Amino acid sequence: MAIQTINPASGKIEKTFPELTIIEVKESIEKAHNAFLKWRETDFSTRSKLMKNAAEILKARKEHYGKILTLEMGKPITQAIAEVEKCAWVCDYYADNAEKILSEEIVQTDASESFVRFDPIGVVLAVMPWNFPFWQVFRFAAPALMAGNVGILKHASNVPMSALAIEEIFTKAGFSQNAFKTLLVGSSLVKNIIDHPKVKAVTLTGSEPAGKQVAQACGAKLKKSLMELGGSDPFIVLEDANIDEAVKTAVTARIINNGQSCIAAKRFIVVEKIYDQFEKKFVDTMTKVKIGDPMKKETELGPIAREDLLNELDEQVKRSVAKGALVLCGGNRIQREGYFYEPTILSNVLPGSPAYDDELFGPVASLIKAKDEEDAIRIANDSQFGLGASLWTSNKEKAKEIAGKIESGSVFINGMVKSDPRLPFGGIKNSGYGRELSHYGIKEFVNIKTVWIK
Repeated sequence: MAIQTINPASGKIEKTFPELTIIEVKESIEKAHNAFLKWRETDFSTRSKLMKNAAEILKARKEHYGKILTLEMGKPITQAIAEVEKCAWVCDYYADNAEKILSEEIVQTDASESFVRFDPIGVVLAVMPWNFPFWQVFRFAAPALMAGNVGILKHASNVPMSALAIEEIFTKAGFSQNAFKTLLVGSSLVKNIIDHPKVKAVTLTGSEPAGKQVAQACGAKLKKSLMELGGSDPFIVLEDANIDEAVKTAVTARIINNGQSCIAAKRFIVVEKIYDQFEKKFVDTMTKVKIGDPMKKETELGPIAREDLLNELDEQVKRSVAKGALVLCGGNRIQREGYFYEPTILSNVLPGSPAYDDELFGPVASLIKAKDEEDAIRIANDSQFGLGASLWTSNKEKAKEIAGKIESGSVFINGMVKSDPRLPFGGIKNSGYGRELSHYGIKEFVNIKTVWIK
């Protein structure tokens, strides 16, 4: 795939970038390693100051960077600006908390003194997706750099402007030019990068097939890896839920980022006692979503990021209908310039159909009727994925109990699943392994070292 920016709202090529050669890639890795040898010796106050600088740059230029995100992948501009602001938050969070999180932990043993320390490991490769071009990079980069590591970024080939902008932000903030480096390469060179002896670990956010390939390459070289992969998050509505609030959030949770989010609600599981009421309100609200130019602030739903992804989504819908699904609204590509798809709700979604089994990456909701609470939990867990889940009920004590039965990395009760720098983020089953964010995330790429003194 060519490394170029194609505006998904128009389908026009905006800019094309030359791909690095394998020799240039190796040189960049060596430079990153040399930068690490110096960076690991810096104290936390130095790291914190530079990370705060990065946060301030993001805040000051949020509209500028937001427009880049919208241009490259089509998210509504208000969401793009919010993404940049969230990146500033994660920079501030780790600037303020990394030293405390990574302080030595005293452990009482038979030694005169014993403790655990957390040492940086070196060059960490980030293989990142296009759907949140800034956030998914910064949520790796902020903790990795604060821990004393350096980062190299292989970003998705359709968001090169975002990739270069991130490198520019860290450089302007005062980090060494090679402490965080963007490598404009295609996916064919990822294995060569992983195989390089100076690359010590890999983090990937992306599709299940990509995750399996990278995890296999890391396993062959016994290198640490973290995988945040796809999701088909359940949105469970029990009979005592506030239906109006649930519907309002359901629409937002399905169309946010134009429906292209791993943690977007995708399977809406509603108990039969309130199913008809929920369905009517869900369809009514979904059909009122404002579709249009993502650069306009009033737009709620913009285009799919690439035409091949739009075609794949449309094919999944068609195959689901062939398997018995009913189209309650939408179900078609919008006949206009760019890669737009109608807000869609499918009912009578059955096992064996893409809308039930697979991840639909776009504004398509699968509405599933459950007999009761127990059946809703069964359906929620009847998935190869386990990233997040949303549960709606007025009984919070019951909700806490049900949360323990749901197979996912997170459960949000009466709210939309989202990531937060203060909380761990990640999944189970085919949604990946490892955790990002909070104190768990920063410890994924450090050497947890025992020191024992006689």
